[in-house]
Amino acid sequence: MLVLGIESSCDETGVALYDTERGLLAHQLHTQMAMHAEYGGVVPELASRDHIRRLVPLTQGCLEEAGAGYTDIDAVAFTQGPGLGGALLAGSSYANALAFALGKPVIPVHHLEGHLLSPLLADEKPEFPFVALLVSGGHSQFMAVRGVGDYTLLGESVDDAAGEAFDKTAKLLGLPYPGGAKLSQLAKLGSPDAFSFPRPMLHSDDLQMSFSGLKTAVLTAVQKVRAENDGEIPEQTRNDICRAFQDAVVDVLVAKAHKALLDTGFRTLVVAGGVGANWKLRETLGRLKIQPPYAKGRAKPPAEAVKVYFPPMEYCTDNGAMIAFAGAMRLQQAQPSGGFNVKPRWPLTDIVKQPSQ
Repeated sequence: MLVLGIESSCDETGVALYDTERGLLAHQLHTQMAMHAEYGGVVPELASRDHIRRLVPLTQGCLEEAGAGYTDIDAVAFTQGPGLGGALLAGSSYANALAFALGKPVIPVHHLEGHLLSPLLADEKPEFPFVALLVSGGHSQFMAVRGVGDYTLLGESVDDAAGEAFDKTAKLLGLPYPGGAKLSQLAKLGSPDAFSFPRPMLHSDDLQMSFSGLKTAVLTAVQKVRAENDGEIPEQTRNDICRAFQDAVVDVLVAKAHKALLDTGFRTLVVAGGVGANWKLRETLGRLKIQPPYAKGRAKPPAEAVKVYFPPMEYCTDNGAMIAFAGAMRLQQAQPSGGFNVKPRWPLTDIVKQPSQ
């Protein structure tokens, strides 16, 4: 089955073709980054209009790349939510109209499920079950994944998501939008001992996370630095703050990942979402080993190896490939098609199993 995937939840238009026998055949992406940079953030109305302009040429480009035609498409998958209402409607309208014209089923996909399954697009694929860490601009969650559609929410951020904290901190430092990736690069130039920021909820006995307080700590440090330097932030000081902030976020995510693996008994970790491209997170999680608990006075058991998987860099940000793949998996499970409506605030709990009380 050949599935066309449409992604339009925010500021990137993604289109892809996934074949259940041959794999990913083509994918194309247009980012609106330059357009929104002028405003310092995403402007929803501009995002929606740009999606409308891009969807047809991107689809045609994918079909040409795959050597296929419209009549070869067996189903159309699209991001139903969560995301910006207008942007989602652009993708939904196009997907439903195209599917209707072709007489093919349309498959609504949860954006986070797309991210969750994106590592399965890599050449080296993780096997079920595994713990998934979803880290993006809008979400930070740990999930137990036992199969396609079999997800249990283990914990999540109670306020800002990790990616959101990166972008907001970058803005505090005067970095251009989108600043999260730039902050990560500047962190390489920072000293590890110049600043020390808090690690919120690092030792809480659960898998909840919080990054709002960390962002506030950075704001306090920035205000002090500006007051001491005539309103400016010296270049090296900025790099040092970037380093300290990134170290704090990574420390929290790694500690929670360790606990999630201990709690579930799984020894495979999958990282997905935009922050999954962060070099420090990849480097640190790549060395992760699980230290089983042991009683005081007893011999310390050896650490256990963990398999860690990241999606290819091109699939870390929003893209059509992950939607096409998720749609294909749902289609194979005979998920009912249909769904012109969109769900901007679609709770993740609608597609996951709840932990038993």
